[in-house]
Amino acid sequence: MIAVMQEDLVRRHRLTVHEYYRMAEVGLLAPDARVELIEGEIIDMPPSGPPHASVLNRLSEKLILALSGTATVRQQSPMHLDDFSEPEPDIAVVKQGHYGVAHPRPADVLLAIEVSLSSLSFDRNRKLPLYARAGIPEYWIVDVVKPVLHVLHTPQNGRYLHEASIPRPGLLTLSALADSQVDLTGLFEGL
Repeated sequence: MIAVMQEDLVRRHRLTVHEYYRMAEVGLLAPDARVELIEGEIIDMPPSGPPHASVLNRLSEKLILALSGTATVRQQSPMHLDDFSEPEPDIAVVKQGHYGVAHPRPADVLLAIEVSLSSLSFDRNRKLPLYARAGIPEYWIVDVVKPVLHVLHTPQNGRYLHEASIPRPGLLTLSALADSQVDLTGLFEGL
């Protein structure tokens, strides 16, 4: 008799955010490990090569300049979505604050941005529904390879109702900050 393992019978142990931090505290995760907790799984993040870092820094500068006094721009910092997910988007635009006691939660996040050089499939297939389910009002995927900016907004039932792909982004208005515009002209220069 041959035993057949069915996917339905396989149990997985999903880590909580608390367990994830405990692993780091006891040294199971290196202090400089580039990982994030997504739906209870520890995910290794690829290193940031020059094209990724260049677009990330340029985008951060443009957002900080445009949103100063209106919102806080966080770069590669955690946001606590639920008990099983604490992603570190490349950029998060959050309500003004310092977040010294706790990471921003979904109600604090106005925009999440992932800069994709080698992670486009993961950013689209895992992070997009995660952010939509959490109710993040707007999500951008910056595809460095194409190059193109994917703007998604209006989350509903685990997906975004509106998506636009912009090869040469210019002046954009964030859905959660209708009075603020960000000039993304030249975002992909030098690639």
